[in-house]
Amino acid sequence: KADARTQSLGRRWSADFFIQPESKATSLNTSQWPLLLKNFDKLNVRTGHYTPLPNGSNPLKRNIADYVRSGFINLDKPANPSSHEVVAWIRRILRVEKTGHSGTLDPKVTGCLIVCIDRATRLVKSQQSAGKEYVGIVRLHNAVENQHALARALETLTGALFQRPPLIAAVKRQLRVRTIYESKLIEYDPERRLGIFWVSCEAGTYIRTLCVHLGLLLGVGGQMQELRRVRSGVLGEKDNLVTMHDVLDAQWQFDHNKDETYLRRVIFPLEKLLVSHRRLVMKDSSVNAICYGAKIMLPGVLRYEDGIEVNQDIVVITTKGEAICTAVALMTTAVISTCDHGFVAKIKRVIMERDTYPRKWGLGPKATQKKAMIQKGLLDKHGKPNGSTPQDWKEHYVDYRYGGGRSSPSDLASVAATKEAPDSSVKVKDLLLKVTCSRLALNFPF
Repeated sequence: KADARTQSLGRRWSADFFIQPESKATSLNTSQWPLLLKNFDKLNVRTGHYTPLPNGSNPLKRNIADYVRSGFINLDKPANPSSHEVVAWIRRILRVEKTGHSGTLDPKVTGCLIVCIDRATRLVKSQQSAGKEYVGIVRLHNAVENQHALARALETLTGALFQRPPLIAAVKRQLRVRTIYESKLIEYDPERRLGIFWVSCEAGTYIRTLCVHLGLLLGVGGQMQELRRVRSGVLGEKDNLVTMHDVLDAQWQFDHNKDETYLRRVIFPLEKLLVSHRRLVMKDSSVNAICYGAKIMLPGVLRYEDGIEVNQDIVVITTKGEAICTAVALMTTAVISTCDHGFVAKIKRVIMERDTYPRKWGLGPKATQKKAMIQKGLLDKHGKPNGSTPQDWKEHYVDYRYGGGRSSPSDLASVAATKEAPDSSVKVKDLLLKVTCSRLALNFPF
């Protein structure tokens, strides 16, 4: 009986619990992945070979100090205080070094004000130039025929419009062109001559001026009664809009109860501001080089998104979904897929702190050989050939810093001759400098 039981148990283990080999590859569903990793599986794969590093972390799982320093708040600005005052209060509540906002709101205007904290302030410029949406109330000075006349006038005031800032604006009152993308009338009260409207417009558009133009177009005159911003860039009223009291309570909970959950609800990671950008995923070994200002080269790219065009703003990210920098594309998606080397993009603004990832440049076989040759005196201190450099190195070493050209003996000879030859232009400059100094000393007029 015992032997039979052992045999049956062996059959069960071999039959039921053995992982059978199969050719079908499992697919990931990344549609629910957060922030910049959403739909990660749909990105074009350039290569899958890289060494994962333990440094860095998912933006949502940063420690609370880094989370706050690399975050922003979608604040519901109250009426009466200015945007500058509100941002200063947030800085004092959270006890951080820097805060900035996504675009000034007049004191009486309420609604979405994106307040960036510390590292996230590097994205303020891009957010200030993002499109905005408003809901406002216009008061007409006289009655109009019907509601349709007001709707038609609003529809007329779309596209590129000339605007001069209102008298109460804190900027120079010069004529400028601003674009109204879309507008619609929500409701109109003929008895009180009040109309509620919604408008989507370019950054820097004055809704107060738009209301004045609306009254002129109708021939009755008009003025803005009330205004609320309902969207700023990619964030709107429904995207976790919080009040000043929420921020104050969240910080109080953390200070007194060490409960960081409320702070994590109030503050978003800065990566959420970049979800509308096309993405480039870089190898972990190239992250710190980019933080130090290195050029974004094609060999460091792991994945890239469809629809990248030349001179388009893109975001460069790590494999964990952290934003490294914003950049301007120098290659299209089609070119990236066909090339094996070259500059992919030009850095616009570095976001990540230096040395978050370890330094990985200068550790390859060529770099190690070059350091050894510098120590032996076979290359100068800058790594350039000198009189002791072996001929084999001059013929075969390619220096990509100078356009990928090889250092030929004729080039080296011409460089040496240039260095040895006296520069007459330097002598002339020195002479002019001496004459100028003497004139200044003797108070001669020029």
